[in-house]
Order: sequence, then C-alpha cells, then structure tokens
Amino acid sequence: MNFRIIWRTVGMVLLIEAALMLLPVVTALFYGESPLPFLITLGATALIGFAMSRVQTRRTVFTAREGFLIVGISWVLMSLAAAVPFVLSGDIPNYLNALFETVSGLTTTGATILSDVESLSRACQFWRLFSHWIGGMGILVFFMAVLPLAGEHSMHIMRAEVPGPVVGKLVPRAKETARILYIIYFAMTVVETVLLALGGMPVFDSMLHAFATAGTGGFSTRALSIGAYHSAYIDMVSGTFMLLFGVNLSLYYLVLVGSWRDALKNEELHWYAAIVAAAVALIAANLSGLYGGFGHALRYAYFQVASIITTTGFSTADFTQWPAFSQTMLVLLMFVGGCAGSTAGALKVSRVAILCKNALTELRRMLRPRSVVSARLDGKVVQPATVRAVLGYFFLYLLLLLLGTLIVSLDGQDFTTNFTATLACLSNVGPGLSLVGPMGNFDLFSPLSKIVLILEMLLGRLEIYPILLLFHPASWRTK
Repeated sequence: MNFRIIWRTVGMVLLIEAALMLLPVVTALFYGESPLPFLITLGATALIGFAMSRVQTRRTVFTAREGFLIVGISWVLMSLAAAVPFVLSGDIPNYLNALFETVSGLTTTGATILSDVESLSRACQFWRLFSHWIGGMGILVFFMAVLPLAGEHSMHIMRAEVPGPVVGKLVPRAKETARILYIIYFAMTVVETVLLALGGMPVFDSMLHAFATAGTGGFSTRALSIGAYHSAYIDMVSGTFMLLFGVNLSLYYLVLVGSWRDALKNEELHWYAAIVAAAVALIAANLSGLYGGFGHALRYAYFQVASIITTTGFSTADFTQWPAFSQTMLVLLMFVGGCAGSTAGALKVSRVAILCKNALTELRRMLRPRSVVSARLDGKVVQPATVRAVLGYFFLYLLLLLLGTLIVSLDGQDFTTNFTATLACLSNVGPGLSLVGPMGNFDLFSPLSKIVLILEMLLGRLEIYPILLLFHPASWRTK
C-alpha cells in the first residue's frame, strides 16, 4: 500500500476543490454579498490540500485498491470542506444539516433539509447547485482531464468514480477519455442553459438548473422546483435534457466521430428508451382522469418519468397525490436509474438488463439442462465474472437499502417515508413519497438518521465499493 501516493493525490483534489470555490466568490461579489465564507473555506482547503500534495513518493503509479481508496477518501474530505461555507454564511447554521445538503449536492441526490431555498444567498445557491455539476461527472475525472495522473493506471480511478458495471476507454489514454467526456458534458450544459433562458427563465436560474440537470441532481432555486415556472416549454426542455444526460456519454462521442449507427445499436439505449416510453404511457393513462385528458397528463408523466429514472428529482407536480399505480411505477423507476456511463444513479439499465437476461438464461437451463445458453448484451456473451459482479452489487444494494430503512425507522415515521427516503438517497434520486415527497424535506429525521442517509448517498454515488473499502481493515494493510 502506497499511502504517499494516496495523500498526494487527495491533496491535489482538495486544491482543485479550493479553486472551484472561486466561482461562488465571484457570484457573491457580483450580487453584493460577502465572499468571506467562501474565502475562508477556500484558504483552509487550499492550505490542507497543498500540504498533502507536497508529500513525496518515488512510485507514481497505483493499484486498483489505492485507486478506490483515493476516490473514497477524496469524496469524504471534499464533502466535509464543501459544507463549511453554508455554516459560515449562516444559511445553514447546523453543520450536520449543511453536510447533509452538501453530500446530497455532490452525490447528485437532491434530497434537501431546507424548507425555504429561496432565502439562501446567491453565492450559496450557486454553490449548492454547482455541486451537482461537480459531482455528476466526478471531480476526480475532472482532475484526470486537466492534470497528468499516473498514466494508464489512472483508469483505476475512473472505474471507481464513473457509474456502471463496466468502464471502458474511448481512446487509448484514460486522460484523453476523461477530457472528451468533460467537453461533451460542458457543451450539453451550455446548450441547455441557452434553451432555458430562451424560454423565459432568468439567466442565473437557467445556468443553475442546467448544472442540476447535467449532474442529474434535482436541487432548484425555487421551493416548487421546475413547477414554479408554470411553463410547458421549460418542462419539455428540462425533461428532454434529463433523459439525454441519463444516456451513456460515450454514445455521444460515437455520434461526434461519425459512428452514429453504432451508437443507435446500443442495447442498453434500447432498454432505456423502452422503459421510459412504457412508463410514460402507463402513467399518463393512469393520470388522464386527474388532469382532464391524456394529452395534458402526458406532459406531467413525461417530465416526472424523466426526472425519476434519471434520478434527477425535479418536480412539476406533487406526485404523492397521484394514484397508487403511478406512485408505484415511480418507485420502480427509482431502482432502475439511467444508463451506465451517465450521470444518473440507481442500479443502471445495463445491470437491470443483465439481471433479467441472466434470469431468463437460468430458466432455459432448467427447461433444457443439456443446452449451452449464455446471456448476451449488444450481441456479445456476458462474461460469468460480469454476471457475478452484477449479482454481488445487487445483493449489497438491497442489503444497504434494508439496513438503512431499519435504522431510519427508529425515528418513528411511517414505512413509506422511511423506505422511500432510504431508497431515494441510495439511488441518488432526491424526493421520495409521503413526508419526503416533492413538497416535503428530510429535516424531520434525527441526527443518526441523517448520518445514515449521508452514508447511503455516498454509497450510491460511488457504487458502494469505494466507501465500503474505507471500513475494511484489509484496505489499510501495507502488504
């Protein structure tokens, strides 16, 4: 175990986080607010990061275990530092609440403890929603894109931070892959910002909501979320971009280099489109009586399905008042999530597809024991190691969901609140049902429950293993 390379890399990540805090400083100055909360935090973070980054090491490459630990430690320290400005500004005086809000932002969950988000300072509003953009692609992937990092071994970091069962390179070097992904990510964010502004949304709000959409986060500058703008155009633009950011960003690269046929043949994309289309149609049909017809219901169904399956968490309606069938559909979508390699959370469509195909394969084997059948994805046989990894991840996912629900239930809330709150945090969705629906918030939970939900958010965003390894004694052994 090379602890020196771990501390050195984490220190450089903290330096990048400190540099990113210059943006809310500029925002504070622009709107005539005090920049001191961010300047103090920036200075302290930069000082700690600089000291850690000066650690000397003769070995500049790292193993997979060291890569996972770098990601886990970086996210924990980033969260602890990023919460401080909320406390110093007085916008969120309680540090645990500030940490909950910060982790929810960085993990692109969108669960909030705030009941009046519109009272926040402009600088804190910017930092709160910008945290979605930072966490969506991952700050370590950004780090790889702008700084040299351990050559080919930096792929260990990308595997630990980019969601999905399998992570591959677009080009031979991981650094170039990270750079390409961030260029696509940035360009799509700019396009959405412009389109939202053209629809009448204030420029500041347009930029911040584009940050939240890009990261599939769900925080908003308004208490009523996107529904506060009462615009079918804004609903459609936001809903469409949520779905676009829920697609594997690698497919956009294929389109850009002219391989659009290969992109359209992607089987995970087919599953994703089919699930969205089916969910929208079923929910719209179920809501047609509530909204005076199928056409009007289609608008709300499309937006909310896009928001939930991509784990964004925006809302245009209080779906806790919808019929039980529609609520159940939304809960099922919380499990599915977007595509691997996107900014969405939850299980991911590729894992769901592999689980379904593996179940069908086992059924065929029972019917024809002597036949040789294998699950296939994109026309290729899914390797047994991949199937085992998906099954293991699914088991841990359910175990963490049940354990989290059990601990949170000590607060005495109803089962729907406890279960969907835990599911929303683990899947990085944001709102749940009952008391934690789009019109509620998570401030009702005790400090213990908030700590559990913070861990669930980190576990969900980093796909469980980087956080679990922090608590495993074998991770810290030198040999």
